[in-house]
Amino acid sequence: MAQKRSIFEEVATDEKPKAAPQGGLIEKGRGGARKGIRAWLIVIFALVMAMIAVGGLTRLTDSGLSITEWKPVTGAIPPMSEADWTSEFEKYQQIPEYQLQNEGMSLSEFKSIYWWEWGHRFLGRFIGLVWAVGYIGFAVARKVPTGWHKRLIFIGALGGLQGAIGWWMVSSGLVGERLDVASYRLATHLGLAFIILGFIAWYVFLLGRTEGELMQARRSKDAKLYGLSTGMLHLAFLQILLGALVAGIDAGRGYTDWPLMGGQVLPPDPFYITPAWRNFFENPALVQFIHRMVGYLLFIFGIVAWLKGRKSANKATVGAFNLMFALLFLQVVLGIVTLLHGAPLALGLSHQVGAVALFVAISRARFLSNYPKPQSVRAA
Repeated sequence: MAQKRSIFEEVATDEKPKAAPQGGLIEKGRGGARKGIRAWLIVIFALVMAMIAVGGLTRLTDSGLSITEWKPVTGAIPPMSEADWTSEFEKYQQIPEYQLQNEGMSLSEFKSIYWWEWGHRFLGRFIGLVWAVGYIGFAVARKVPTGWHKRLIFIGALGGLQGAIGWWMVSSGLVGERLDVASYRLATHLGLAFIILGFIAWYVFLLGRTEGELMQARRSKDAKLYGLSTGMLHLAFLQILLGALVAGIDAGRGYTDWPLMGGQVLPPDPFYITPAWRNFFENPALVQFIHRMVGYLLFIFGIVAWLKGRKSANKATVGAFNLMFALLFLQVVLGIVTLLHGAPLALGLSHQVGAVALFVAISRARFLSNYPKPQSVRAA
């Protein structure tokens, strides 16, 4: 017969206590080395920015055709002896740029332009090395977050494609009677550089938060601001391509008056080249005119986006649109000043770097429209 027990007696049990539910399950298996990969991508981002700046200097100093061969591996070693320098100089003397423009150039003058192009190519190789070492290291250590392998490989593939397009661009200036690389190939090369920069920036923004935080932020997405900033990003990219066409044919040094061109709205003889479509790529007056018009359109578009962005209930988003418009205004002023002074080296390079800063600022405003930062009710 079972004994009676006091109601105050503890009852023993073999059952183990259930584990308390743990939060953050959405992050399980997804985290990886988000901070480490983000830092690595920021380094690559800075290197790509430097690459764009060096590329601009290479173009502005007419150094891009000084190396007439594409040797992805052995080309990393510069000339080491006087005989090597003489050999490189003799190769340069065979191309149209030397024969039609730089005939009589001394070896020391050749060395100065050679180093710019060699530095540009070496920096490209170094970026590829930083990407490869970083990706392989994170992959072997199994620290790549879930879903990020394809993204990181995509960046590396774009970098490899950029190297091939770079040679495709240079090769256009080595034959015929062309004194520079083809402007549309230069625009393709610069455009891909900005695409790479844009994707890296977006990935850096994403890695700044956990997957759970991103999913939560996505619920507060401002679709209208996201659409406006996306449209502005595309228009800014078009303007960057037009800027490359301007640089490719030195169109910024033809008409240095503003707001008119040669005393009139539309420059004289805008379609003197036949067939007519070539004028949009090779006519300095028409290319500069289009670059100006798209610049005005971008500025107006930017004002509309900024006014909408200022009405956001999120302080971080408002700040992003304020920064975007400030850089846009600065870039417009810098463009006008560069034009009025005939696009000297320092101003031309500053204008190009300003384009990078503006492009990234637009991308950040777009990101915060899609993934608003959390804030307290008081802050809102």
